[in-house]
Amino acid sequence: FAPLDPKEANIAFVGPDKISWYVPGDGPESGWRLWPVSFPITETDELDPVTYQPLNGPDYSNPRPIAFFVKGWEYTFLGIPMDRHFIGVADGSPLHVLGTDKLGRDILSRGIIGSQISLALALGCIALITIIGTLAGIGSGYIGGRVDSWFQRFVEIILAFPQLPLYLALASLIPATSSPTVFIFFVVLVIVGLGWAPAMQVMGLLVLLCLPAAFLLRGNALQAAPAGQKVLSTREALRDAFRNRSYLLLGAGFFVCGFHVAFLATHLPGVIASCGLPTAWAGWSLALLGLFNIVGSVAAGWAMGRWRMKSLLSLVYTTRALAVLVFLLAPKTGPVVLAFSAVMGLTFLSTVPPTAGLVAKFFGPANMATLFGIVMFSHQIGGFLGAWLGGQVFEATGSYDWIWYVDILLAVGAALVHLPIREEPLRRAGAAGNPAA
Repeated sequence: FAPLDPKEANIAFVGPDKISWYVPGDGPESGWRLWPVSFPITETDELDPVTYQPLNGPDYSNPRPIAFFVKGWEYTFLGIPMDRHFIGVADGSPLHVLGTDKLGRDILSRGIIGSQISLALALGCIALITIIGTLAGIGSGYIGGRVDSWFQRFVEIILAFPQLPLYLALASLIPATSSPTVFIFFVVLVIVGLGWAPAMQVMGLLVLLCLPAAFLLRGNALQAAPAGQKVLSTREALRDAFRNRSYLLLGAGFFVCGFHVAFLATHLPGVIASCGLPTAWAGWSLALLGLFNIVGSVAAGWAMGRWRMKSLLSLVYTTRALAVLVFLLAPKTGPVVLAFSAVMGLTFLSTVPPTAGLVAKFFGPANMATLFGIVMFSHQIGGFLGAWLGGQVFEATGSYDWIWYVDILLAVGAALVHLPIREEPLRRAGAAGNPAA
């Protein structure tokens, strides 16, 4: 998160770089921007009337686009050498968000580096407190009886002591000559040792709040099964599902969906960069992708009540194939990229409602969670291949064209695969449960 090396010296006592969406002036770069830019603080021709020293001010002739995950000074994270930083300037020049100190060092970077030990302690303590408190509460409640009773009394004794004096008393036990590592370890031990008890009580309170909802949502598989139909065990449901051709075709189509969405989510910024467009277009494209994904998912749920679900799935996959084909043939301009992202957003996860609906229609709601989870597993396998192959193809060819060709073929195949699906419940012969093919 530190944009600059905290030890790197620059101009002393420089104010924060000005960040704006507007570039003043009459030049070709002037006007409003879709993405914020930074103006570096430089010495101007004006002099201070008292000290006669040059005054510092923003250089409006040098707008620098703000970028994320930019390259910068090298550091190590968990022993791994890295050079990426959360925020910076696209051209790699210094970005002083809070200005510099008297030695010209970046104030924000020094503050972040200086607080990393405290932040790491807080994060580690909260994580350990939550884990220990949750496990202790669940374990004592599960065992019950005297163990739970004595455990609750022990927690009440800990909470009865004033926290601050107890922390100070335990901290005084640390030897004055101990190393910083020992001191930090002991501080974490004290905070976690006294903090898990309140966390356990909070978890117990949350469980109590969930009880009314559990009462309202009570039920079982017998209630979920249609009247007169035998409730299937998980093994029977899986056996019938893997013998059902429509279910297997549905899983194959959802594999293609995972391939497509994972490739887009992972490599869309790289695709836009390979088109020679500024980084800002990648940010706007991802934003449009997410926005229109909401529209597409809601629209798919609405359309399920009016058209056959397998027809909707074939339409979505056909739309994907046509959109990718048009994108490959069209000029790679900013508006074209935004339009492509909007169309991809409409089809991004709009396959989920009809896919889940078909699983429920085939086998009923009693075993839907398990059977849809298997279909989702094929989706995740496709997602892995889409993200991994996208990188491999780009490394090998320097272009994403071939992965787009594969995506088009898969989308066309998925559209065709859904056509022979029989959109009707799986019939079982009476209570005996013989599957009807």
